[in-house]
Amino acid sequence: VAALMPLVGLARAIAVFSVTVALAAQPARCVLPRRSPLSSLSANCWSHLHPVNMLNSCSVKKFCHSKALTSPYPGSHVERSQVPADKVRWLVEWKDYNPVEYTARSVLAGPLWADPQINDKSFSPKFNERDGEVERKSLNGLYVVENGRPRNPAGRTGLTGRGLLGRWGPNHAADPVVTRWKRDESGNKIAHPVTGKNILQFVAIKRRDCGEWAIPGGMVDPGEKISATLKREFGEEALNSLQKSPEEKAELEKQLQQLFSQEHFVVYRGYVDDPRNTDNAWIETEAVNYHDETGETMDNLPLEAGDDAGVVKWVDISEELKLYANHSYFIKLVTEKLGAHWGENPGPECHE
Repeated sequence: VAALMPLVGLARAIAVFSVTVALAAQPARCVLPRRSPLSSLSANCWSHLHPVNMLNSCSVKKFCHSKALTSPYPGSHVERSQVPADKVRWLVEWKDYNPVEYTARSVLAGPLWADPQINDKSFSPKFNERDGEVERKSLNGLYVVENGRPRNPAGRTGLTGRGLLGRWGPNHAADPVVTRWKRDESGNKIAHPVTGKNILQFVAIKRRDCGEWAIPGGMVDPGEKISATLKREFGEEALNSLQKSPEEKAELEKQLQQLFSQEHFVVYRGYVDDPRNTDNAWIETEAVNYHDETGETMDNLPLEAGDDAGVVKWVDISEELKLYANHSYFIKLVTEKLGAHWGENPGPECHE
């Protein structure tokens, strides 16, 4: 046995050397904690785990970077540089990549909700950290900072700068998905004639800026809790709370507190494929479902479009819905959670 020990040691050394060489041959990558590495994904899609309480294979969603590649950029005549599907990922080398630089005048004017320009001598942002009252950490883990600028973790967009977004890096939003069952005049739930599943409705707004239907959400203010943002944005956009009298506001606040203090579930947390995204600034959101099982709470809330909304109404949920950004996906997750109707062609669903 003693005679064999040198051979065993030599075999181990060869094995370690082989593994080291193999690892050295792999391309460098940024490791993102809590998420699948971007390099493991195909084409221009990347994975995201939505809620922690939906743990099976359905909980992995691959988002394609499509709306973040559309031209012209919202609210402008600026055309993005075209990015082929196979060049979206940063891990794909593209020496000739020459994106357009654009930041809207409304952002450059220096409103309270916006950062200064990156070369401003008084601006020293702490990326990937909590920076005073501003949250610069991403819900998807660490992101790369290159030449002083954060890099969009989902890939190239054909445009640098901030566009319409105020923050360099992640711009945090909150989307309240308020739902109820569709009922007939007698108060009975209405089922879909084909699937037999009850039809769910949600409060939708028609955005003033693009005319698309969406969840009535908005941006998180510095230092604000997500729960406060969800309630505030729903009040402003779906109930026109900003234009109410002090007495009306007080009554609305009581009703909103009743709705938003009840049991709820986080539908999604992470990156949003938003048309406002750039290489250096992007939207991340937390979508939360508040379901009014009996309909009694929402029946007493007078829907009225306000703030960024042109129209507000209850909308029947189905796979035919075409909504802003990734909102259709968020709505679909809610139907799966509540066992409601989505589409006539059954597919894999997620269950706890």
